[in-house]
Amino acid sequence: MGDNEQKAMALMAEAEKKLTQQKGFFGSLFGGGSNRLDEALECYKRAANMFKMAKNWGQAGKAFCEAANLHSKGGSPHDSATSYVDASNCFKKVDPNEAVSCLLKAIEIYTEMGRFQIAAKHHQSIAEMYENEANDLQRAVQHYEKAADYFRGEESTSSANKCMLKVAQYAAQLEEYDKAIQIYEQVATSCLDSSLLKYSAKEYFFRASLCHLSVDLLNAQHALEKYSEQYPAFQDSREYKLVKNLCEHLEEQNIEGFTDSVKEYDSISRLDQWYTTILLRIKKQANDNPDLR
Repeated sequence: MGDNEQKAMALMAEAEKKLTQQKGFFGSLFGGGSNRLDEALECYKRAANMFKMAKNWGQAGKAFCEAANLHSKGGSPHDSATSYVDASNCFKKVDPNEAVSCLLKAIEIYTEMGRFQIAAKHHQSIAEMYENEANDLQRAVQHYEKAADYFRGEESTSSANKCMLKVAQYAAQLEEYDKAIQIYEQVATSCLDSSLLKYSAKEYFFRASLCHLSVDLLNAQHALEKYSEQYPAFQDSREYKLVKNLCEHLEEQNIEGFTDSVKEYDSISRLDQWYTTILLRIKKQANDNPDLR
């Protein structure tokens, strides 16, 4: 055990001793209970930082949790929430589940205080942990949706849209295409109301079109017409032309033509993993059900 860890363990023991004294007979008889609470709190915080210096992230997280509990008992909800966030940042390095648990406690405090913007950001952080650490897309989606709800309530439309685009991305990957389409269309429509964001609508209409194509060819053709009416510039885009070509190839059961169109587009504008996954599904579906219209 290193020097910093030994100091941290000594501080934890000192904090517990002060709390025991604070509860005891002499503490109640002669007062000074709140002072001992403050001293114990200071010990836990110092211990947490010592553990951090020693890179003992689990113990650092536990020390911050102890501090959070004492802040809560002392009637300092904001400080309690801050300590839970500090604990989460430590646990994130060794125990993602514990990191999520600490953030949920912080979120509960922030929502009670009406601090919905901060609560939204922490829901976003939880979603990212499920996304990156646990690869649990269902739970990531749930927390992105909660974050979006809180952002919308605080009139942070761009932050809400950013979260909902993540929901749409994963909904499509989970084959919940109707949900993905609805979100992409909503976000695209909101982009059209802004001269700065208008160009982004092209990508979201493109994604929605491919989701339509994953479900039904005729729906995809109707969607292309609708999107062109909403955003005439979309009709001149390479994305529109690709989807239109894909529809024609599927109608003619021309899988080779479908593949060539995708390759041609990809040679100029690189398709990321999401697009590749969706397009391969559409191609496989056409191969498996050649007469499906």
